[in-house]
Amino acid sequence: MAVTHETTPFRSSALRPGPTALVIEAIRESWSRRRLIRYLVQADLKKKGADTLLGNLWWILDPLLQMLVYVVLVLVIFQRQIEDYPLFIFAAILPWKWFTSSVGDAIVSVTSQERLIKQIHFPKIVLPFASTVAGLVNFGFGLIGLAGLLVILFAHRISPTLLLIPVVAAVQFVFTLGVTFLVAATNVFYRDLGNVSRHVLRLWFYLSPALYSIDQIGHISSQAPILGTLFGLNPFTVLFEAYRSIIYAGTTPAWSQLGVLTLVSIILLAVATWLFKRVEPAFAKIL
Repeated sequence: MAVTHETTPFRSSALRPGPTALVIEAIRESWSRRRLIRYLVQADLKKKGADTLLGNLWWILDPLLQMLVYVVLVLVIFQRQIEDYPLFIFAAILPWKWFTSSVGDAIVSVTSQERLIKQIHFPKIVLPFASTVAGLVNFGFGLIGLAGLLVILFAHRISPTLLLIPVVAAVQFVFTLGVTFLVAATNVFYRDLGNVSRHVLRLWFYLSPALYSIDQIGHISSQAPILGTLFGLNPFTVLFEAYRSIIYAGTTPAWSQLGVLTLVSIILLAVATWLFKRVEPAFAKIL
């Protein structure tokens, strides 16, 4: 990694800045290290692209292949008829892949840089930040697959509401960034997080209206009230429905729900940033 000449004021571990001061410090550090973040994002994309034959084209192909699997499962095996189901499921698979890849990369973003952290003083928060930004860039690649799907098979679903995708993606980015800061910091102290996260994310996906419509949640909730509560608290219930509204239904999303989720995501990000900065001085000793 190229070493820049930017400097960061030394903060003694004996000093205990308040939550607000730590959050402001993290914002200042992220902005001042924007070139480093860009370098890390480019390095991540280049590495993943070089590791496979098709490179970053997998971000276009993989969601389409996942879509095909679920189409066979739901339409052929379970024989449930949902109009234009491939597009219905793709509208959820693509943002979910962005989220899971960002979380997976962020979990090891700090621990994988053990030697670098011990040798160079720099704000470690740029590591999970770069992982999330790289996921966002890959999400952009995935939109190419969405465009192809719409043009080739579902031209009648094309509508001006597609222009609202960046709005919903911005809300997801804030929420994802908060989660990645949390898991990156936690994994330094509890290395089993990577193993646990795979099962948690899988369960999270099935408890989100991805394979089924939100109308079925009411029926499920009446049979299992606990699941109904989880559906109500699930951020991806709001996100999937927002994406599905603008991609599949051609309508605007539920702005009130999206606004609440935005506020919750900002609070989550602030808390996660404070926690990360609070434990950051101990990283070099633990690693």
